[in-house]
Amino acid sequence: MMRYRTLGALLIGAVLSLGVIERPAQALTTPEIVASSISTQCLDYQVIGICVWLNCSWSGCSIRTSVQVRHYIPELVVSSYENTGDSPWWEVATLSPPLGKALAGGQSTSDANRARHEHLRFKNVDAIGHPAGGAFSSFASAFGMSCAGAATPFQPYHLSTLDALAWRSGIPESLYPEALTPGMRELGQPGDLWGNVYPRSGFLTQVHDYKTAATTAQRSADIVTRTGQPHVYTPLVAESRDGYWPPGPVKEGDPSTHRWQRLTPGMSKSCRVWPDRGVTDTYGDRLDTGGDYAWSLWLPYRCCKRRGQTLLYAVP
Repeated sequence: MMRYRTLGALLIGAVLSLGVIERPAQALTTPEIVASSISTQCLDYQVIGICVWLNCSWSGCSIRTSVQVRHYIPELVVSSYENTGDSPWWEVATLSPPLGKALAGGQSTSDANRARHEHLRFKNVDAIGHPAGGAFSSFASAFGMSCAGAATPFQPYHLSTLDALAWRSGIPESLYPEALTPGMRELGQPGDLWGNVYPRSGFLTQVHDYKTAATTAQRSADIVTRTGQPHVYTPLVAESRDGYWPPGPVKEGDPSTHRWQRLTPGMSKSCRVWPDRGVTDTYGDRLDTGGDYAWSLWLPYRCCKRRGQTLLYAVP
């Protein structure tokens, strides 16, 4: 969408112009996000097979092979936070001055709207193209052949403030089978339910703030990695071609489709899917007093170097 592309250009300008301005002590900055992408555990680089090509020239045709690799790429920075304009990513927050507190936002919605359940929470979510770009490409290329990602750095793919109707109302997804059927499309594990993926809105009945933020981030990723969803967003979906296999939609709890890297609070150098701890763990060390969180979303790509006009087959 044109509006999202314009916002992406503004964000790049903000990054360039704010480099010398003092920032809040707890703010997450673009250089810190870029540095977080240098992680061999998150990259998870593997040589998994070969590609067999048919190469033809005036002198005849021959069979050539190339190595097939698979690795993960940090595609999005997904922020889940309390109040409009208070993104934990500092440069993004400077472009989003507060427009008033989110309806029923905060640690509990009961103070803002007592007609609602006391454990109903709300989060704004931004999904923006990861800024690592060339820095990550250089890092990945050091391992050998590397794949190209689909995301554009700093490009907004989903901003809940622009998706306000669906993000605040849950319409029409509140009527979907995924939202009405217990056990369908839920994030959690036996004895530790974090939340339902549908309806993909900013509201969730959950006593734990970190789990609320993670679930709403999962919802945003679920939207962005699919086309034709009833939301205002830009799909992050690439087309496959000979020698290049981009990821499919993310699926909660499935590390073969995506992985999360915590950026704040407490930046991590490892990537996991949720839940990533035992049922009895309180995740107390991951709670942010302001209710603001951010993660990098890593997606898996497979590729091989083109060595002919036609890909005959790939193994696996």
